[in-house]
Amino acid sequence: MLHKMSLNEEYFDLIKSGQKTIEIRLNDAKRRKVMVGDTIEFTKLPDQDEFLKVIVKDLRNYKTFKEMYEDLPPSIMGCEGWSLQELMDGTYDIYSLEQEEQYGVLAIEFRLA
Repeated sequence: MLHKMSLNEEYFDLIKSGQKTIEIRLNDAKRRKVMVGDTIEFTKLPDQDEFLKVIVKDLRNYKTFKEMYEDLPPSIMGCEGWSLQELMDGTYDIYSLEQEEQYGVLAIEFRLA
C-alpha cells in the first residue's frame, strides 16, 4: 500500500542522504493504516516539487514522545546531538499534549526504496 506524507525540507534532505531512518508521527487514524512492507511517498515542503519513496521496515508504538526519545537515538531521527529537552520542545511546536494523549506516538523505521 502507498501512503503519502509531507516533510519539511531539512528532514526530507536527511532521508534522501540516508542519515534519517525513522519518522515520528502521531499514531492517528491515517498512521494506523501503515504496515511493514508498505511504501511511503514523502513530499518535500514548502514547494512540494520533490518526492521520495521509502519502504517501511518496522513500526514502534509509544504512549508518549518522551518514552520514545528515551528509547531511540536522536541520530536516526535526523536530530544528531539534540538533548531530550530540545527534542521535546521541537515536538510540542508541532503536536499538542492533547494530541499525544489521544493518539499516542508512532516511530516508522524505513529504508529508501
